[in-house]
Amino acid sequence: MTRSTQSTRACPNCAADKAAPLPAYSQDEWQVVECMGCTMVYLQNPADYEALEEDFAWEKTFAAEDAMRHRRKSWIKRAARQVRILSYKLRRDPNDHYLSILGAGNILDVGCGDVVRWRAPFIPHGIEISKALQKTAHEKMHALGGECLLGAGAEVIWHFSEDKFDSVMMHSYLEHETQVSKILNGAIRCLKPGGKAFIRVPNFNSLNRRISGPKWPGFRYPDHVNYFTVETLKAVAANAGFDFKLVNRHKIWLDDNIQAVLIKPIIA
Repeated sequence: MTRSTQSTRACPNCAADKAAPLPAYSQDEWQVVECMGCTMVYLQNPADYEALEEDFAWEKTFAAEDAMRHRRKSWIKRAARQVRILSYKLRRDPNDHYLSILGAGNILDVGCGDVVRWRAPFIPHGIEISKALQKTAHEKMHALGGECLLGAGAEVIWHFSEDKFDSVMMHSYLEHETQVSKILNGAIRCLKPGGKAFIRVPNFNSLNRRISGPKWPGFRYPDHVNYFTVETLKAVAANAGFDFKLVNRHKIWLDDNIQAVLIKPIIA
């Protein structure tokens, strides 16, 4: 073990401590396993929060990882990637897209980086673990009536008051979070009744993962620590008290990502 790893953890879904190693999907000291109780796939010995703030900060690791994966891709996959990028550009404005899904108001973007993708009628707030990115995000959000707090999502989300937010965004975030139950319990606490959390995570059951195996782009070491299927994502959401709605149901078996909305029930 290096300085940057913590002791092994239990299953982030069912908390069982018995797991089967998946050596084909592990790399170096990073051990990917499958829970023997609920089949959740996860990194058993993730980096600690301090290391993620500095040693493995996203802005330091993403460029090198992306370049390596690009070199490994066949010309067919590279062409497919360009088609996906073009399709993203042709879509309607992201602010309008998420407004139609989540509704207006105070939005909390967990793991926001330094990008503020929200404008009125959203009021943007954020949490970011990277010191450099948080500083920039806070300056941008403060100018729009919100703020960005520094720290780990599962810890800092509890600093906000109950029922503060109309929506929570966890876009490409939950796969990084070692304390899944804590972050989701914190999200449902700070959401207003009827509020929604948008989740986007890599889809471990995708056709591409089954074909690509260890070369699947959803694997990132050590910052991807949870590998969800629709079933395990729905389970962790239900554990926190959320209702679950799958957004990309029509193409889920082909999609490398799961997109879902978690809804805080309105109690009469």
